[in-house]
Amino acid sequence: MAITSQDICNAADQLKGFVGYNGKRGVHIVRFSEDAFGMDVADASITPCSEFVWRPAQGQRMALCRERLALLFEQHVDDRLNIGEPLRAYMRRRDLPEIVAERSLQQTG
Repeated sequence: MAITSQDICNAADQLKGFVGYNGKRGVHIVRFSEDAFGMDVADASITPCSEFVWRPAQGQRMALCRERLALLFEQHVDDRLNIGEPLRAYMRRRDLPEIVAERSLQQTG
């Protein structure tokens, strides 16, 4: 079965956990609840993983950032983060440009 750009984008949207920036240490930290960060991470820097991996490009277009995905992969907790094969394939294919997509918030009913 071929993995499409849509499969990769869907997999990115299914990522779990939260990323926060620790200013004292100068590193990003991944946790699985917002409450787990404590005082060392500013509330404004806590982002769901599924949003953290997208960086602004132009207008409403965003790029699925391999550098940010690599930060999640380095945690070696793929099951907890919900990292699947589409994202692994995307990371292996460094010969292809990053995916750029127009993203908008979807209203849940």
